[in-house]
Amino acid sequence: MPFVVGLTGGAASGKSTAGALFEALGATLLDADAVSHALTGRGGKAVAAIERAFGQDFIQNGALNRPRMRELVFRDATARMQLEALLHPLIARGLQEAVLASKGPYVVLEAALLVEKGSWRTLTNRLLVVDVPENVQIERMMQHRNLTEKTARAIIACQCSRQKRLALADDVLINTGTLTDLKNAVSALHAKYLTLARNVRSREIEGAA
Repeated sequence: MPFVVGLTGGAASGKSTAGALFEALGATLLDADAVSHALTGRGGKAVAAIERAFGQDFIQNGALNRPRMRELVFRDATARMQLEALLHPLIARGLQEAVLASKGPYVVLEAALLVEKGSWRTLTNRLLVVDVPENVQIERMMQHRNLTEKTARAIIACQCSRQKRLALADDVLINTGTLTDLKNAVSALHAKYLTLARNVRSREIEGAA
């Protein structure tokens, strides 16, 4: 089993930027959002089940109508839980298959809900949290995503608390500095993960001998 680093963080924390930096250094990057989009895109495996659960109004051109579904799940917690119950087991299966097929020195599994979803956490050896204060999250979402403060706060409220993420983290990337600062921090962690991955492989080989 490949060595897997779970990468998560709050909205607008910069986890996708961090993931891309790990990938540039040679790690295999897996994105839970990309798996979800494949499942809910045109002809995706989850489309028929979504139509049965929510109705034809939530399907457009053979794919999930994302804006309509986003509007529903932000105002209806029951609908959000229903959608998650439908999608998350499929996403977990897709991620597991991708992990097993990976060829890099180690895997970085990026997922916004990694802390919340225990079935996804079981795929990882370590948890890396990209962290910024809540006011920075809100500022970034308002500036870069053109969201209102109310919407930004609603998005943050849908995720687990910053305190919980940090309490569960094995490693933390503070992303309040420059891109160069982030690159340097990622480079240091990359070296650490290469060593940990080699150690895990050595133990597996010894155990199989």
